[in-house]
Amino acid sequence: MFDTIDRKKQLLDAKRPYPTHTLKTIREHLIVNWTYNSNAIEGNTLTLSETKVVLEGITIGGKTIAEHLEALNHREAILYVEEIVKQNHPLTEWQIKSIHSLILKGILDDQAGVYRSQNVLISGAKHVPPDYSQVPEFMARFIQWLVKEGANMHPVARAAVIHSEFVKIHPFVDGDGRTARLLLNFELMKNGYPPIVIEKEHRLAYYSALDETHLTGDFSKFINFVIPIVDQTFDWYLNLL
Repeated sequence: MFDTIDRKKQLLDAKRPYPTHTLKTIREHLIVNWTYNSNAIEGNTLTLSETKVVLEGITIGGKTIAEHLEALNHREAILYVEEIVKQNHPLTEWQIKSIHSLILKGILDDQAGVYRSQNVLISGAKHVPPDYSQVPEFMARFIQWLVKEGANMHPVARAAVIHSEFVKIHPFVDGDGRTARLLLNFELMKNGYPPIVIEKEHRLAYYSALDETHLTGDFSKFINFVIPIVDQTFDWYLNLL
């Protein structure tokens, strides 16, 4: 599957420079779709069309302020990720905390960008995240892995493992899932791959693959969940461009 993906990446790269207007509409679609699905996975009740309207600055009646902020914050986090990719910055703990700060801005300000100081459970999962006292050590090890062993992996596999390991540590009290999906796409984009959207309809398979990976330590389950989404995303881009 990596060979197939890499061939499609070569085909997409060969189409550069991309049509300006098409690229602009793709980006606008991506921001809305990514924001809607990532928030919906976590329980946000805004529909896709409502998310689009909120991002245009309109308030939706019957929806909470937090739900509005989750949409607006997520867009800001995407723009931040785009910027650090553009500047070719490496992924650091500071970058991770900055992304998370944007996710929880105005919602849980005292927890935004701050490693948790209490223990948590992941709803519906068998895996139990480490004790809060171990989070700084696990995160330092996570970044060290990324620089050393992780550097030898295929970019798509590395992006999947980054997501998986981050969620396994669960360093924050809230917003970890949204942050993990942003980190996955940061890694893809940094390596010239298009960002992917994990759709809320695939939530059960998504959680199942993550939990199995966390319990067994075998990354293949989650990598194999991510690969077809990357492959389908390439097809979508190739058809449009």
